Amino acid sequence: MAITINIYYSGKDGNARKFTEEMVSNGIVSDIRAEDGNMGYEYFFPMDDKETVLLIDSWKD
Repeated sequence: MAITINIYYSGKDGNARKFTEEMVSNGIVSDIRAEDGNMGYEYFFPMDDKETVLLIDSWKD
């Protein structure tokens, strides 16, 4: 059974986007994607809300 989690991160002054940039630059995103069972770990940025980030995280089980 696959599990997909949608998480919205919100912040002020661009902090949500800075958080995602740090996750990528520190290698944490790569580590998560390399985990056994990870099917996807992606960030999305809504065009109409510069202070929010959507994370879609999918796992096999």
